Amino acid sequence: MKRRDFLKTAGGALALTIIPRSVLGKGMIAPSDQLTKGIIGTGGMGRGHVRYAGTRLVAVCDVDTRHLELGKKLTTDTIAAYHDFRDLIHDANVDIVHIATPPHWHGIMSVEAAKAGKDIWCEKPMTRTIGEGKRVMEAVKQYGSKFRLNTWFRFSDTFYGLGTPVKPLKKLVKSGMLGWPLKVTISKHTGFDWKFYWVGKEDLAPEPVPRELDYDMWLGPAPWRPYNAHRTHQTFRGYWDYDGGGLGDMGQHYIDPVQYLLGKDNTSPVRVEIDAPQQHSDAIGTWRSITYTYDDGCQIVLWGGDFGDPDTPYISGPNGNVYQNFVCDIPDWQNKLAEYPEPEEQVTDFLESVRTRKDFALNEQNGFRSATIVNMGVAALRLGRTLNFDPVKLEFIGDDAANRLIDQPMREPWKI
Repeated sequence: MKRRDFLKTAGGALALTIIPRSVLGKGMIAPSDQLTKGIIGTGGMGRGHVRYAGTRLVAVCDVDTRHLELGKKLTTDTIAAYHDFRDLIHDANVDIVHIATPPHWHGIMSVEAAKAGKDIWCEKPMTRTIGEGKRVMEAVKQYGSKFRLNTWFRFSDTFYGLGTPVKPLKKLVKSGMLGWPLKVTISKHTGFDWKFYWVGKEDLAPEPVPRELDYDMWLGPAPWRPYNAHRTHQTFRGYWDYDGGGLGDMGQHYIDPVQYLLGKDNTSPVRVEIDAPQQHSDAIGTWRSITYTYDDGCQIVLWGGDFGDPDTPYISGPNGNVYQNFVCDIPDWQNKLAEYPEPEEQVTDFLESVRTRKDFALNEQNGFRSATIVNMGVAALRLGRTLNFDPVKLEFIGDDAANRLIDQPMREPWKI
C-alpha cells in the first residue's frame, strides 16, 4: 500500500496515533510523524524558504558546491547532500521535494518528482513555458502527487502594498456590487513594487567557469551559451533561456490572486497586448504595459516601472471602484457587503494537503492558469506584438512564432 493511499484513507482518523514504520512498511509514514523534505537548489530562495512547521529537512542538492555547503548548514542534523537532483528525488527518506532552482528546471524536476511518488513544493513561476506547465499538470494527475506553488497571497498575508488580504476583495467581487466586467490594474501606484529592472546584459563576454560550479548541469535543458557570471545565480532572471525578467520572477505573485478574485481559475485571457521597446534575442529588457483581456471583457493591466496613473483604482467596475487599503467608493458598501457569505474555505496548509490528499489552495491546475498568463506576457514581449490565445486548446491563434514558444526545444539529453 502506497504511503499516499494510506494517508488518504486513514490520515484524519489516525492523526494522533503512533504507528511504527515497521508496521507501515518501508517508505511509509505515520500521520503522527514529521514529514520530511529535500531541497533542490540551495541558493538564496532555497535557503530562505527552508523552515515550515511540521517538516524535517533530510536532503539538499545543488550544482554549486558553495551553495551545497550552505545548504548542509541549514540544519544541525546530518543530512544527505547531492549533486544530481535525480538522486534527491529518488531518496526514500524524502516525502516532499522543494524545487528552488531557476525556472528552466521547474518542469523537468516537477515531472520527475511526481513519477517518483513525491509530493512537490515548487517556487514561482510554476514553469518557464506553457507547454512545460501542461506536462506538470498531466504528471501530477497521473501519479497522484500533491503540488503546491509557492505564492501565497490568494489565501494569506496582506497582499504586498495593497493594504488588505485578498479574501475581503474576493468577497466584494463575488457579491457583484462592483458590476461586471472588471478591470484590475497592477502597478507601483496601487501598491506593487515590481522587480522591474531585473534585465539582462547584451553581448556578454565569455568568462572562465568557476571551479565550484557545474555549469553544464546548471544549464541543463537550456541552450548552451558561454559562461558569464551574470547568467547564473541571482541575475539569471534577465535572460530568456532561464526566466522572464521581473515579469517571470514576480508576475505570478501579483497575477495569481487576480485570477482567484475574478473567478478565472479554469480559464485564461484570450488576448495579450504589449507596449514595450524591441527586445534583444538573449537579454530581457523593460516594458511599459501589458494588457490581458478575457472573453467576457474583464482585463488585467500591468504597468511597469513608473508608468501608469497614480489615481487609477486597483479594481474598477461599472458600479464602483476599489483603491489601496480596501477603500471602495460605493455608498454604504461595508454594511451591504456584510450581508454576503464569506468565500469558500481552502486548504492552506500544505502538510494537511499531503496527509489528507486534498488539493492545496494553489495547486498544479490553478497555478498553471496563472503561470500561463505570465508566459503569455513573456511571449508577447519577446515578439513585440499583440497575441490572441485559445484558453481551451492552450495555443495562440494564427501565430506560428508564438506557438513555437509554447513548447521550446530542450538541449540533449534533457526532455520532459
